[in-house]
Amino acid sequence: MSDSSVYSIPLITIEGVETTLAGYRGKVLLMVNVASACGFTPQYTELEALHRKYADRGFTVLGFPCNQFGGQEPHCEADIHRFTKEAYGVSFPLFSKIEVNGPRTHSLYVLLKEAQPGLLRTKSIKWNFTKFLVDRAGNVVSRHGTPVRPRHLEPAIEALLDATG
Repeated sequence: MSDSSVYSIPLITIEGVETTLAGYRGKVLLMVNVASACGFTPQYTELEALHRKYADRGFTVLGFPCNQFGGQEPHCEADIHRFTKEAYGVSFPLFSKIEVNGPRTHSLYVLLKEAQPGLLRTKSIKWNFTKFLVDRAGNVVSRHGTPVRPRHLEPAIEALLDATG
C-alpha cells in the first residue's frame, strides 16, 4: 500500500464532517469495524484503554460503525456517538457508518482487506470488531479477528511505536 493511499481516502466523521486520515499520518493506527448491539461490544472498553494508554506516543484507535452483521448497528450516527461516550467513555475518533463487505464496501476497507486478507486469504470481514493494525507509514501490518481482545494487541502496538517512534 502506498503511503498516500490510506491517508487520502474520503471519510465522514461521526459528526458528519468530510475528512481523510491525512491528520493521522505518522501515527500507529488500529482500525476497527464496530457495532453497539453485539456480544463483542464490550471490546470498546479495551479499545478505549489502549487509545488512552498510547495516545501520547502516537497511537490512535479509529472506529467504523457497520450494520452488516446481524443488524447490530441499526442506530444513526448521533445515537452511536452518544452511546459510545455514555456507555464506554469512548474518546477515540468514530466515523459514519460504512459497509465493509459487498458491492458497497468502503474504499478504506477495500484497501485494508487487500493488504491483509483473512484466514485462507479470504478478503471478507467475518464479523464486528475485526481489527487492522497500521504502522506510521500507512502500511497495514496485521489483521485480527473478532475474538482477539484488543489488549492482546499491546505487544504489537508497542513494537510499532518503539520501532518507528
